Amino acid sequence: MTGTLPVLIVGDVHGDLERLFQALKPYPADQWRTLFVGDLVDYGMFGVGALRYARDRPHTDVLLGNHEVAMLWALRERERIGWWISLGGHRHDLDELAGDEPLQTWIKERPALLKLADGTLVQHCGHDGYKRWIDPNSIDPITSINNRVLELLNENCEDEVWDVLSAKNIFAEQSMRLQQWLQATNCRRTVFGHTPHNSDRPAIHHDGKAMNFDGAFSRRHKGHRRAPISASVAPLEPLS
Repeated sequence: MTGTLPVLIVGDVHGDLERLFQALKPYPADQWRTLFVGDLVDYGMFGVGALRYARDRPHTDVLLGNHEVAMLWALRERERIGWWISLGGHRHDLDELAGDEPLQTWIKERPALLKLADGTLVQHCGHDGYKRWIDPNSIDPITSINNRVLELLNENCEDEVWDVLSAKNIFAEQSMRLQQWLQATNCRRTVFGHTPHNSDRPAIHHDGKAMNFDGAFSRRHKGHRRAPISASVAPLEPLS
C-alpha cells in the first residue's frame, strides 16, 4: 500500500514535537507516505520524542541526519557530550536515549539515502559526499551507500558519517555536481534538508532537480525566522 500513497516530505524537525503535531494534522498517516529527511533531534526539547513519533507513524520512513549521528557519538563517547550540547543537544534527551537500546539500534539502521519509484532521491544534506561510499562492484549505489553507513556506525566510525552528513548544501549553486550526482545514483531529482532556506515553500532549484525542505522548522532553531510550516512540510509532486 505504501507505494500507492502520495508522498509527504518533512524537513528537519529539530525537537519541535508540538509543531510537528500541528504540521501533520492535515496529512493523516493512513493516507500519506511520510518521509523525514533527518535531524529530528537537538535545538527543541523533544528530540527523542520526535524520533519515537516518527518511528511509530504508519507508512513512514526516516533518514539519518547529522544530528542523529552526533547524538549517537556523544552517547558512546562521553567526552563528546559538551560538543554535542553545543550543537543544540539536551542532556535529558541523551539520558532518555541511553535507556532505550531498541531506539539506539533503530537510529543506526536508518538509511542515509532513499530512492522512490519515480526516481526521486531523498537524502539529508544537499551534497554529493555520499559518493565516497559507493561500492564500484555493486549494481545498486543506493544500497551500497546505506550498507556502508551502517557498517561505519557499528564500527564506531561516527566521525566519517558526521563529516559527510554535516557538509554544507551545494546543489543550489553547483548544477554540474548535482547532475553528476544524479547520474551516479541513477536518479532524476533529489530532495533534502539540512541547510535552512528563506522561502515560504520548499526551495526549488534547477527546474526541480533539487528541492530543499529545511525551512528552519523548529522554533528553537538558531535560524528560525517564523517561517510557515509549508516551508518544511509539503507534499511531493510525483515526476511524470
